[in-house]
Amino acid sequence: MTARTVPHTVFVSGFGRRPFPFIILRGWHLRLLARWYDRHLQRLDLAEIDEHLLSDLGLTPEDVRRECAKSFWQA
Repeated sequence: MTARTVPHTVFVSGFGRRPFPFIILRGWHLRLLARWYDRHLQRLDLAEIDEHLLSDLGLTPEDVRRECAKSFWQA
């Protein structure tokens, strides 16, 4: 699995994942929803990385479990 970096737009979708459902974002509350949705997708991707690649990133499986256990609104 390759890592992905997501710019601050919602028009970029992950590998086979659905983009944020809003086409035009206006206001801080919709941008916040987009950020939460993107954070959720990033944690799903992180959970799929195998242990060998995690060690290359300097992460342990415990680090991944701790990060993935967070709610989508927690940074």
